[in-house]
Amino acid sequence: MFITCLQVTFLIGQYRKHPIIHCKPNWQSRPQNKMKRVLYIDPVERIGAKTGSENVFPSKMVDHVDWRLIFVQWVRTNCFKVIILSLFVVGLYFYYWSRPQNNFWTNFSEESSKIYNKGVDKEERKELKLQNFAHTKISSEHFQETPFVSEKQFGNDVKSQGIDVLLLFSKAKNNWPLRNKFSVMVQSLLETSSIPLRLHVIGDSESQEIATQTLEGIKKSDAETSNYTLMSHEIDTMAKQLHEIVKPLQDHFSAHPGAYYSDALFFLSVAVHRVMPDTMHRAIMLDADLKFYTDIAELYNLFGKFSPNQVIGIANEMQPVYRHTFYPYRSKNQGTRVGDPPPDGKPGFNSGVLLLDLDKMRKSELYNAQINRDKIKTLTDKYSFKGHLGDQDFFTLLGMEFDDLFYVIPCCWNRQLCQWWKDKGYESIFDLYHSCKEKVNVYHGNCNTPIPDFAG
Repeated sequence: MFITCLQVTFLIGQYRKHPIIHCKPNWQSRPQNKMKRVLYIDPVERIGAKTGSENVFPSKMVDHVDWRLIFVQWVRTNCFKVIILSLFVVGLYFYYWSRPQNNFWTNFSEESSKIYNKGVDKEERKELKLQNFAHTKISSEHFQETPFVSEKQFGNDVKSQGIDVLLLFSKAKNNWPLRNKFSVMVQSLLETSSIPLRLHVIGDSESQEIATQTLEGIKKSDAETSNYTLMSHEIDTMAKQLHEIVKPLQDHFSAHPGAYYSDALFFLSVAVHRVMPDTMHRAIMLDADLKFYTDIAELYNLFGKFSPNQVIGIANEMQPVYRHTFYPYRSKNQGTRVGDPPPDGKPGFNSGVLLLDLDKMRKSELYNAQINRDKIKTLTDKYSFKGHLGDQDFFTLLGMEFDDLFYVIPCCWNRQLCQWWKDKGYESIFDLYHSCKEKVNVYHGNCNTPIPDFAG
């Protein structure tokens, strides 16, 4: 567009400098004899009127335009050459660099993968993986028939049958930062995994196609990352099925209609047990802005630590955001633990990594009783709460009232990097929320924070 504007400006300048389009001649000053006049362009771009006699009319006397000659003059300009070159570069970009396997960030993450594989070369990693599982894809029919896997059976059955991973990925068509984050996340997930994965991409059709292309590009660059089955779930279909639940959540836990976290995608985790097949018993739900440094099988092991009443595993929020959000309630209830930092306080939750025991979520009368409009309004009124962060606001609010529904994931499995609240009046207490002394297994680059190459 910028180049086109320059070209138009250039042509206007040429027209002013060498008039081509003129008003009709003054017939009173015109000679009586008829003379043939033809526009021409000489090598130095002089424009005039050549006649069949010795009389030469001024250029302003020309009363017709030969657009073919104008086009020829335009083709001979430098601006035309610049436009052609620009179109060639743009075409080359979309043909080559937009492919996931040729994307800079994809290649960068491939190089950095050597870091979190602790120096083990590809051949050694391949040998180790072959000792644990067969490199075969799991068909959709196998997924439907997979039986429930207990903790006692985990060592053998899960390694052969795999686990279900839900990936939230929507509106990615023109969102290149999101696409790059997704590429880094799935590549790190696949490279560190020792077991087959069933990847469920939840999003719009265009984003699902991008996810497929991204995974295919990763697989071509490293055949060891091919041990997965990809399944797609249309976000609009799921949102319609859960409309009665999602709508009140959007009203209470998004800043305003149309805000980023008002999208139905950010509330599906609350009731995903109602739309996923009964043959899916447990699932891990992940945001796109993560990076794995440890096998996801170890994260899955945490299901074995759930108490009988715990239905969801979720990490604490690592900023004082809920200390701020619950301020009206805290000011009226001195000494409350609501919004206080760990280990004794209730800092709220972050939903970047979720362990969803779908069987328990289906069976829990207490949990299902809370996901309706009246109960949600009761809780928000009690705690004077107005959220803006989607599902994690609901889980946080529910955890204040029924903390026995949640298993708190160690901070190393969702090491959040965002420090937005540090300079918003909470600098003196920020580290009480943000500190994590464990070795990091998963980094979470929330609020667009860059993710380190090394696991801390």
